[in-house]
This record gives sequence, C-alpha cells and structure tokens, in this order.
Amino acid sequence: MATGPRYRVGFKRRKKGKTNYGKRMKLLLSRKPRLVARITNRRVITQLVEYSMEGDVVKLTVDSTMLTEFGWKGDLNNIPASYLTGLLIGKKAQEMGVQGTVFDIGLESPVKGSRIFAVLKGIVDSGLEIPHNPEVFPDESRIRGEHIAEYYENNPEKFTEYGKKGLKHSDILNNFEETKNKIIGD
Repeated sequence: MATGPRYRVGFKRRKKGKTNYGKRMKLLLSRKPRLVARITNRRVITQLVEYSMEGDVVKLTVDSTMLTEFGWKGDLNNIPASYLTGLLIGKKAQEMGVQGTVFDIGLESPVKGSRIFAVLKGIVDSGLEIPHNPEVFPDESRIRGEHIAEYYENNPEKFTEYGKKGLKHSDILNNFEETKNKIIGD
C-alpha cells in the first residue's frame, strides 16, 4: 500500500466500480434532471433524479413491477417490459411538468438494440424531450415481443411461468398492445 505525503486515497464509489465521476459531471453540467435506468436480473428500475448540493434527490421512481397494474403478464426485464417501463416513466414525468431530461445509463455498456435503449425508446415515444440517436433503438418487432412469441411457440417447456399466468404464445403481442394502450390512455 502506498503511503507518504503525496498519496491520495481515491473515491470509494470509484474504487468499487459504482460511479464514473467524469461521466456524471458531464450529465450534471446539462442542468437538466437525469432519467436514470438500471436493469437487474428480475426487473427494470427507472428514476427521475435532480442534483442537490446535499445529495441527489429522487423525484419519481417507476419499476417494471408496476406494469402488472396495467395488465402486463410477461417477464419484467425483457425488451417489451423495458419499453413499457420507459413509456410509463415518460408519461408520469410529463404529468409532473418535466419538459426535458438527460438519459443516464450509469456503467451499463451502450449496446445497440439492448434493453437499456428500449427504455430510452419508451421515454421518447411518451413525448418527453431527451437527446438521443435513433440508430441505437431496438427493432419494432423486438419491442413488441415477436421474437419472444416465436421462441415460446417452439419451446413451450421453457415458459412455464407464462403458462401459469395464462399467457399463450399467441397472446404476447396482444398483451403488449393492451398494456401500452392503458399506459398511454392514463
């Protein structure tokens, strides 16, 4: 371990690999609230966060588990669920009077067509102004869940949870559209 008068201990969150302070500073310089998206193994979490000298203030949180209130029967962390979660937080942020935000993906790798960009597509489709490049969005067929329905049809033994919820491979696209319409309508 280094010691001496010139040694400086690094930031704890940087050493643990939780925060990129250079990227965070660029987001804060925009002076807009950040729309933070995080994807876990089971769900998608989005938050509207504003900077404060005492610490960041979370103004709004939308979790993919809230989609069940709108009739969503599918998985809670796939591409369609990510899109619907983005759509929901975009609608709720507009109801709060938020006009524009910046998108914060944290330390997530920015892979074209990934779930994190499905969240961004949902936010953009809700009408919230957010700087973006449309080339990174997933295809419309993947957002609707056509790839999931096709895989479910060929491998029904891997979708026992869907079966318990009463969701058949032919119902996945309808369930997506119904949930989307309920979110837009509210």
